[in-house]
Amino acid sequence: MNPINYKVTEEFKRDLKRLLKKFRSLEEDLELAKLASIGPFHIGIPNEKGALEKKDSNAIFPIQNFCTEELKICKLKKFACKALKGRGVKSGVRIIYAYYVLTNTVDFIEIYFKGEAENEDKERIKQYLAGI
Repeated sequence: MNPINYKVTEEFKRDLKRLLKKFRSLEEDLELAKLASIGPFHIGIPNEKGALEKKDSNAIFPIQNFCTEELKICKLKKFACKALKGRGVKSGVRIIYAYYVLTNTVDFIEIYFKGEAENEDKERIKQYLAGI
């Protein structure tokens, strides 16, 4: 299985740039989330026999009404942010992304801090879906 190809939307870039002013470790934290949560959830990790085994750490949740067999719109809830010391994976940072099953691609759509926004921007998800 090929590794996941990661992409970002322009809106995600703007969100990240704004949040980096407050949480300086976000870029590094995002790289760790790719390795520890997103990859194992969608493609798996090798088991003792070398076969890939999917691992659900209860960190990723498909968003209802936006998923098909080929495209999963997901929310990453358990996101450890080093800039928020002592909070571990309960940092309050959320990431919304689209996972394309057939091409093994992730498009990051939105990143937000729960202290600023309670839930994902469903209109942004609809706009993203309309643009693909």
